Amino acid sequence: MILNIFLVIFAYLLGSVPTGLLLSKALAGIDPRQKGSRNIGATNVMRTAGKVLGAVTLLGDVLKGLIPVVIALWLGREQAWVAAVGLAAFLGHCFPLYLRFKGGKGVATALGVFLPLTPLAVLMAVVIFATGFAITRMVSVGSLAAAAALPLLIWLRGYPLPSIILGICVGALVIYRHKENIQRLMTGKENKLWGKS
Repeated sequence: MILNIFLVIFAYLLGSVPTGLLLSKALAGIDPRQKGSRNIGATNVMRTAGKVLGAVTLLGDVLKGLIPVVIALWLGREQAWVAAVGLAAFLGHCFPLYLRFKGGKGVATALGVFLPLTPLAVLMAVVIFATGFAITRMVSVGSLAAAAALPLLIWLRGYPLPSIILGICVGALVIYRHKENIQRLMTGKENKLWGKS
């Protein structure tokens, strides 16, 4: 039990590390919270600090979700606890302790969480994301479509109940945190190519 709780805390603290903010400030002298969509995620970092830093931010945010889940699996934790670790990492990115709980939208970190848990569902969700982005040229559309589809894909592939519940929670929160994007989409004001995410 103590180890499980430690893993959950570790996952949250790791998820809270603001990869995009740290990279942008250290290497480009830019605070992404003050430019573009004012988000610390990879898309806004790419827009404000360049493609390279955006790509590294994306990788870092994925790893924040991947590392604690892989550790929990390697240690043989129960499925429910592994899901709790994944949720903690995701919540850390969305509500980081170090930034007064004002974080990103969690898409990349969610990708890292689900890669070791539900790889086939993730692959299908990536295809959905890519299709939505290719058609609209908006990252937000691809993200919303993938988030909505992921819980269903996890269920259809027969993954355990904790993973299904995790998919529902994460998918719902990703959609909620895109509420401003949804408003812009409804009014036709969402930016194309990258979108404000």
